[in-house]
Amino acid sequence: MTDLTSVDYFSDNAVSQDPYDYWDHLRSQGPVTREPYQNVVAVTGYQEAQEAFKDTESFSAVNAIGGPFPPLPFQPVGDDISELIEAHRHEFPIFEHMVTMDPPDHQKARSLLLRLLTPRRLQENEDFVWNLADKQIDEFVANGRCEFLGEYGKPFATLAIADLLGVPEEDRDEVRRNLGAGNAPGSRVGALDHEPVGSNPLQYLDDLFAGYITARRENPRDDILGGLASATYPDRSVPPVLEVVRPATFLFAAGQETVTKLLSSALLVLCERPDLQDELRADRTLIVPFIEEALRMESPTKVDFRLTRKTTTLGGVELPAGTVIMLCLGAANRDPRKFENPNEFRLDRKNVREHIAFGRGIHTCAGAPLARVEGRVTINRLLDRTSNVRLDESVHGPAGRRNFTYEPTFLLRGLTELHIEFDETK
Repeated sequence: MTDLTSVDYFSDNAVSQDPYDYWDHLRSQGPVTREPYQNVVAVTGYQEAQEAFKDTESFSAVNAIGGPFPPLPFQPVGDDISELIEAHRHEFPIFEHMVTMDPPDHQKARSLLLRLLTPRRLQENEDFVWNLADKQIDEFVANGRCEFLGEYGKPFATLAIADLLGVPEEDRDEVRRNLGAGNAPGSRVGALDHEPVGSNPLQYLDDLFAGYITARRENPRDDILGGLASATYPDRSVPPVLEVVRPATFLFAAGQETVTKLLSSALLVLCERPDLQDELRADRTLIVPFIEEALRMESPTKVDFRLTRKTTTLGGVELPAGTVIMLCLGAANRDPRKFENPNEFRLDRKNVREHIAFGRGIHTCAGAPLARVEGRVTINRLLDRTSNVRLDESVHGPAGRRNFTYEPTFLLRGLTELHIEFDETK
């Protein structure tokens, strides 16, 4: 058994595969405690994580993605380092994207995105998603098996967000290919002059959407991208092209990742719990709490980071200005002070919608409504079109000796593969 006192969360492969024992160990020392290797204060308590998310006066999101990497580009001095953060903001990873912004810049960037995420647009996208689910299932259902992430999750999530953001239909197959979500049957090659973008999707998406927005500003059109191109800030000023592009491209990239991980973790539960398949088939209203419990149990984002901008206290622990704190979403969602029997998957959990898998406060995931729709639609259509959904034991091993591999990252929680078998419903 691993000695949890000697574990470096950021580099230990065993913990990247299963972080829950480690988080329980940290929680046993208190909901807010310092981990010994990267000088990061870990927040495993639900209430304390909520407080940090909402207190933008004390905690900056400038390091939300990198946490302690790279080290701070300045030496914190004094009890308020707000000016130092602003002076060095450009030196932090993806500083130009909304996820790392603080007020008032965050509100300006989000206002552009909210011009798109209207109830009407979300409903139009949901109508598209129902049809998309069937098209994706059509690609493999006759085989009686599939690798779910590659054959359904990734292309489905990519094409759903492409539709929401108005990517022209003639370009979507190539966007799917370029983002590593496979080739659609019969897709044409060469529509976009890009190779698969691997680990740098944001730059590819920035370039793609900048081209769309620039073209719409030069030749206005009455479509979704035209609406983005004409979006203004609340004061009616016109943002530069990249300031319009970046909220949309980050939503695209983050939405693809989050949804794929949500779908695979939810389907894994169904494969391991045939009784739940029967319950959901009998009562489709249970799919909504099922998706929420899947999000609580396996939060797609394991951790989020904040930088203490002003000396403060959290959970009774003093945090000097300049402290890097790690908000452990996956741990907070299993805090026994908040969720009874937190390691059990329960459809009847009354407070399940209070999980923080999508964050809280001003940085609550803008794509959360879309992710929930995609989860609900996917489970519905899989239950309609298949039965006896089960794990492929030739890959994942028999019950009691399962073999799964999760992405080796301290940020995200997601399977690398999920091989399933099923019977097609005729």
